[in-house]
Amino acid sequence: MDLLVWRAFVTVCRLGSLSAAAEELGHTQSAVSRQIAGLERRLGVPLVERHARGVRPTPAGEVFRRHALVALNEAERAVRAVRDLRDGVAGRPLAVGGTPSLAAGVVPAAIRRLLDAEGPLGWSLSPGLSADLHDRVAAGDLDVGVVTDAPPGLPDDPRVERRFLGVDAMVVVLPAGHPRAGRGPVPVEALAGETWVEDNDGSAALLRRHAARAGVTARIDLTAADLPGKIALVATGHAVALIPGVLRSALRTDVTTVALVDPPTRGVYALAPRRDPHPSTAALLDRLATAFTPGAPSAPPAQRT
Repeated sequence: MDLLVWRAFVTVCRLGSLSAAAEELGHTQSAVSRQIAGLERRLGVPLVERHARGVRPTPAGEVFRRHALVALNEAERAVRAVRDLRDGVAGRPLAVGGTPSLAAGVVPAAIRRLLDAEGPLGWSLSPGLSADLHDRVAAGDLDVGVVTDAPPGLPDDPRVERRFLGVDAMVVVLPAGHPRAGRGPVPVEALAGETWVEDNDGSAALLRRHAARAGVTARIDLTAADLPGKIALVATGHAVALIPGVLRSALRTDVTTVALVDPPTRGVYALAPRRDPHPSTAALLDRLATAFTPGAPSAPPAQRT
């Protein structure tokens, strides 16, 4: 089978859209559709299904996606290794991934400490959601992934080493002039009348659970495409939002945060592939533990499901 077709299928699954995949790959949408259809004919099963917001893999498609990702990454590593040998490059770049909140501060700080200690090193940083980053680490596409156990949680995977870094307490981000600014910690009941905005299902689930424990409902009336969009809606006074505490130092100046009473928390973990680890992985894991909140609990929280 043509690996270019496999790449098209994996890209469609990652982006959830034929048109977005076509744009990223530099193909037409009809060409990507034909590639997927041909792959389905070859395998004899449907691999994707359409839904209201795009496309997603079928159960058979998800199985194929996981194996295809491993094969594609191995092929890419083979090509890169030969090119590095040809060009006299010593060692491969360190590929790191992080959730948007951790990629905004904790991960760059850890990499800075690594570079200061060990000297120049090629590296890259890719943001993503925890589930996607886990899959990329397991497939060997990332050397380190810094993720959280926010819903739906992290799977147990023998291919992946998991290191607990600490617990992050969520906070509420408010417009700078909000009446509650500077008056925390506040119970979530005090914000029950607010409009909330969310950008992913995991954060929304944490918010709903926290509000339900207090006997109130969080009205998540707005949805943002990503974290910057979420913060922008707060800054312009349209909503308030639940965000990771690690983001506080990286926020724009037209918003502020307030702590919650008994806040929801997330465990933060560093993931690394057990097979073929990068020579600098262990050192980066040590720097990540230092870059994360000092005095974090020494034992991980119970796994959320």
